[in-house]
Amino acid sequence: MRPRVLARLAAASAALAAGIALLPAPAVPARTGGAAASLAALQTGVLERLNLIRRRHGLVPLTPSAQLSAAAGQHTAEMLADGYFAHESADGSPFWKRIARFYPHIGSGYWSVGENLLWSGDALDAKEALSLWMASPGHRENILAPQYRQIGISACFSTDAPGDYAGLAVTVVDADFGVRR
Repeated sequence: MRPRVLARLAAASAALAAGIALLPAPAVPARTGGAAASLAALQTGVLERLNLIRRRHGLVPLTPSAQLSAAAGQHTAEMLADGYFAHESADGSPFWKRIARFYPHIGSGYWSVGENLLWSGDALDAKEALSLWMASPGHRENILAPQYRQIGISACFSTDAPGDYAGLAVTVVDADFGVRR
């Protein structure tokens, strides 16, 4: 990891037997075309590298989920806008309740979600993001959890993020893992 990179990591997971249905909040789009392309490349790269790691460990690759991507997108946008970095939503609700608004439990089967977060105050690429996550036990556990089948990834950038980010230019990445049976 480069010395100038300010990175904060957070991982969480939950398995539940009941679903929750709440209304989703809209995601905020990237500010510029160039930034949007760069963020899209970061998201694609994270998925590719994550699945490469899973294959190397004998696990099935994760497929993209529009619902999990919406959950991740809403959360990254909210964290940047409100100046906080946490799995909990701004209102204090736990991460799994937020994800369930977008990726609800179906029927009476198994439902489980996990979340990896990362923010960096320096340039960030997919290789570095996965290196940071794999070096952290909780993040590594989510990446290598055999039960997960789907993922949503969001990367958002702000030139002057408030609060926890101290007005820095930062990139926040959220990977939401899920399975429903």
